[in-house]
Amino acid sequence: MKKFLIYVFLSVGALLFIVPFYWMVVTSLKPAVEAVKFPPTWIPMAPRPENYVDALKAAPFGRYFLNTLFIAIITTLGVIITSSLAAYAFARMQFKGRDVIFLLFLAMMMVPMPVYIIPGYLILASFGWIDTFYALIVPWIVNVFAIFLLRQHFRTIPKALYDAATIDGCSELGFLWRIAVPLSKPAVVTIAIFSLLASWNSFVWPLVMTNREEIRPVQVGLAYFIQEQSTNYTLLSAASTLVVLPVIILFFFFQRQIIESHMKSGIKE
Repeated sequence: MKKFLIYVFLSVGALLFIVPFYWMVVTSLKPAVEAVKFPPTWIPMAPRPENYVDALKAAPFGRYFLNTLFIAIITTLGVIITSSLAAYAFARMQFKGRDVIFLLFLAMMMVPMPVYIIPGYLILASFGWIDTFYALIVPWIVNVFAIFLLRQHFRTIPKALYDAATIDGCSELGFLWRIAVPLSKPAVVTIAIFSLLASWNSFVWPLVMTNREEIRPVQVGLAYFIQEQSTNYTLLSAASTLVVLPVIILFFFFQRQIIESHMKSGIKE
């Protein structure tokens, strides 16, 4: 009975999460008249997939997708490189104030974006980076959570392995890229996925830092599209489906790696 109740609870929760997505997809396939019909229909009477074509024509979503993909890829590569170097230093190297600096890094995770978005804007404005890709990429190539996660993985690597590599003539960087990072593949994959998702879903920062449509990422482009098409529910749903779909596909393909990383990472010391 206990297991039955658990499955009932999980099924209800899954249904509550699925219904809004289903309604969005269904609305995106309805004709404009049927979208405002009452009572609403749960299955389109005359499916109209042309709504997706119309949505793509109504706004330069292709450009938005390319901009977001470019930002996400560059940011993810930067996060992997910087977090690997910093995590290795915090995990394996001995230097004065190491633990204090690491605690200060962790403290930064508790600072919300509204606190630093104005100072960030002023700093980027002094560099002349406002309304450029630099403002959307450079501040996000360092991720404290990624450093923390990789540090926990690196600390689980036996010291004997490091000693053996050193005897064979392996340098610190050689050990990092040839041994430590490959052994921490689940964590690296998780960091890459989280970075891609964060870049894809980023909204407030690019909204403040950009003005030109040419460098606008997809979430900001969708927000402007919603303002322009505020009553055209079919196009709004079609555009929202196009924006959400890549995230859902990414999650379904890599959810196993995420779970595996959290199981093997030993988040504890």
